[in-house]
Formats: sequence, structure tokens, C-alpha cells
Amino acid sequence: MGEQAVTGAGAKLAPEQMPDAGGGDAAAATGGGAGPTTAGMTADGAPAAPADVSGAGMSADAVPATPAGGAPDVGPQQRTTDITAGPGGVMTDEAGVVTGELTLRTEYADGQVTLRVQYKDADEWYAVTGGKVALAHPAGLDAVHGIAVALLNRPEG
Repeated sequence: MGEQAVTGAGAKLAPEQMPDAGGGDAAAATGGGAGPTTAGMTADGAPAAPADVSGAGMSADAVPATPAGGAPDVGPQQRTTDITAGPGGVMTDEAGVVTGELTLRTEYADGQVTLRVQYKDADEWYAVTGGKVALAHPAGLDAVHGIAVALLNRPEG
């Protein structure tokens, strides 16, 4: 990939963003620093220092505080999707096999993911047999839920 010049006002090259011939970070060389405009990277590939984004309640490139267990302290989360169980249904710990129109809920709490199903619009939830696993980071919840939906949703039978 080649380098692209960044233009400032009036379509003039912004001096602090001009790439130098040696491939270094011109912004750092001119005193512009890696600041909040780097989006976590510089032209030479060296990671930028974390940037304060005052007033936004966050810090760019900041690593969230993690408890002793290693996952960020984000509290319980869940995702739900209506599904149709296949011909063999979905095996649950409490009710055995459940079939037909169901709602799948993927829950994350305390570093664990648990899959639960209920008959659509019912009150009672059942744990999917074998549907509990450790999840190192809650950011993976959407992926786990997507996989569970793909495996359990069989509207064509």
C-alpha cells in the first residue's frame, strides 16, 4: 500500500500530516505528536500513546479496567432471537426436548455464557443442555449468540 497525503483547509497539504521520504511519522517529527487524531496508529507502525477524549467520558485506545478474573467488569448482558427448532427439537435440562416456535436467549454473566430457550411468548426459560461455556471477554457475546442461532434455528425442518 502506498502513502496518501492528507489535505488541510483549501486542499493544501497539512504539514503535520505529510509523509516524509523515510517513511517516518511526519506528525511526530514536526512536534504534532501522535495525539487523538491517530486512531491508535502512526505511519511507522508504532502504537500511539493513549489519548484523552475529554468530555466524551472515554479515552481513545484505553484498555478497560479488568477484575482479577481477566474480563472487564461490564455486568450481565443478553441477546434474544426467535427461532424454530428442527425436527429433533432442543434438549433442555429442565423440560427435556422442546420443539416448535421458541425464543433463544444467550446470557453473559461472571465470565460465563448460558443458552436458554422458552416457548415463544411464554414465561418460563429452560437451560439448553450443554449450553454453558466460559467466555474470556463479553465482546464475544454477539458471535456466540449468532452461532447458537445458526445451529438451533431450523425453520425448514
